[in-house]
Amino acid sequence: MNMAPADTLVYDTAQIAVWQSDPAFAYSRELMAPEINVLEWIGKWFGRLLDKIFGNTFVEEYSEVVLICIAVLILMLVIWFVYKKRPELFMRSRKNGAPYTVGEDTIYGVDFAKEITGVLARKDYREAVRLLYLQTLKRLSDGKRIDWQLYKTPTQYIYEVRLPAFRQMTHHFLQVRYGNFEATEALFRIMQNLQKEVEKGETA
Repeated sequence: MNMAPADTLVYDTAQIAVWQSDPAFAYSRELMAPEINVLEWIGKWFGRLLDKIFGNTFVEEYSEVVLICIAVLILMLVIWFVYKKRPELFMRSRKNGAPYTVGEDTIYGVDFAKEITGVLARKDYREAVRLLYLQTLKRLSDGKRIDWQLYKTPTQYIYEVRLPAFRQMTHHFLQVRYGNFEATEALFRIMQNLQKEVEKGETA
């Protein structure tokens, strides 16, 4: 009985090696991740650009410095753009979030009694504290105890008056006006009492 030879495939290792070394048969190259990242590609592209403009020596010595300068410039442009669009992001937020307009702290042409009554009626103790302090400065100025000037700071008046009550009153005023401390009715009443002590010291 004759047996037909088995139909077998012969694996030609030499031919397979030839195909594997041939780039035309490297079908998996499109699935492989690139060996260079975007930053490296930009760096090389920029290096070639500088090489064309300034020469190879400049690229070797200053390419990294130029890249850093450009990165800093881009960062500054981004910050400037954000600042123009959202300036509130760069400002210190207030604790109580209450609107408060800083104006000139003048003591002339103001009816303090009327203004203080008005702000107390709407419970605006922040403005009441400011007006009470300015009223005190007005009375000290009228009594020739201080040389009031618009450009002077509250601290300068402390050295002119030299009263503990006035020093404490000025401290409360600065905390509320510039330190964003909460102004309450209790604080306003404390400052009223301090004002009376200052007036007593003024006439003593």
